Amino acid sequence: MNILKIILTLIPFIWIIGIIPFVNKVHPIIMGLPFLAFWLTSGILVSFLCLLLIYKLDSRNYDDSIK
Repeated sequence: MNILKIILTLIPFIWIIGIIPFVNKVHPIIMGLPFLAFWLTSGILVSFLCLLLIYKLDSRNYDDSIK
């Protein structure tokens, strides 16, 4: 399970920082945003989803005493 958490932690970093040189373009325009702005905005959503999955996978977030 630890390798999955490491991969989920690396995905946002690679999405936002690692791929910038390859997506640094103005065209195409997606939803009124230049491609780079759309890429960074979608990176925020991807980061949220990865962190949510990490939170759900972490067994220490569950308290069995509360029912």
